Amino acid sequence: MAVGARSGRDEGEERPDDDAVKREAEEEDGGTEAHAHRSFWKELPLLVGIALLLALLIKTFLVQAFSIPSDSMQNTLQRGDRVLVDKLTPWFGSEPERGEVVVFHDPADWLSGEATPEPNLAQQILSKIGLMPDASEKDLIKRTIAIGGDTVECKKGGPVVVNGKALDEPYIFPGNTACDDAPFGPITVPKGKIWVMGDHRQNSQDSRYHMQDSTQGFVPVSKVVGRAVVVAWPITRWSTLPVPDTFDQPGIDKQPAATAVGPAALGLVGAVPLVMWRRRRLTNGRTAG
Repeated sequence: MAVGARSGRDEGEERPDDDAVKREAEEEDGGTEAHAHRSFWKELPLLVGIALLLALLIKTFLVQAFSIPSDSMQNTLQRGDRVLVDKLTPWFGSEPERGEVVVFHDPADWLSGEATPEPNLAQQILSKIGLMPDASEKDLIKRTIAIGGDTVECKKGGPVVVNGKALDEPYIFPGNTACDDAPFGPITVPKGKIWVMGDHRQNSQDSRYHMQDSTQGFVPVSKVVGRAVVVAWPITRWSTLPVPDTFDQPGIDKQPAATAVGPAALGLVGAVPLVMWRRRRLTNGRTAG
């Protein structure tokens, strides 16, 4: 009697239908790849739509790019610079502070007579989603010098004085004076308004030049788009836009500033219930065990 005899085919010997199985598998793989390729192109419009929606939401509620059209903020900002403006914190009640560079809508035809460039179709589309500044919007950018309740003045040959404190302004354009071209004051800034000036004082049609307007040179806080925080373009000009130390002088505040509820505080408030729920769940789990 033979021992160890094998039934069936030897190992490694191909079955007659092996080639057919391989072909079928290859066809299935090819079909899967083709299906994935087709799915990608079907999903691409959805992905683009989501990206555009996110860009629009970011432009509307978070940050927006603005182009500097003039020399009124030299040397802090140069003509053609692109700045990113924080639009989020105003939604939570934050108001402009002294020293901040802010973008605001034209309060009383300050830009009357200024030419507005006509954007082409591509620029119009990109500006709608926040990838380019909107050339048709008449917005201005200046530095906040005084806020509601402050007393501000500037005599010829002297510095700007806020609440009795003289400002040391290293950001003023070299060779310029603080206000010799248009001295003013003392004046008191109404609540809900700000007093703004350009860093290139002798080349800036700022609050000083609009004291006869309907707003008396003040900019309503409601007109402020947000604070410029970063020079984003060109890359060689990249920098932040902090508040100068001169605005931190002791005694410059006439009264404690209202504290705005910022995103971090809201995030903390929102996180507390989640933490409490998680701790309760873990405690219940240990008790049940």
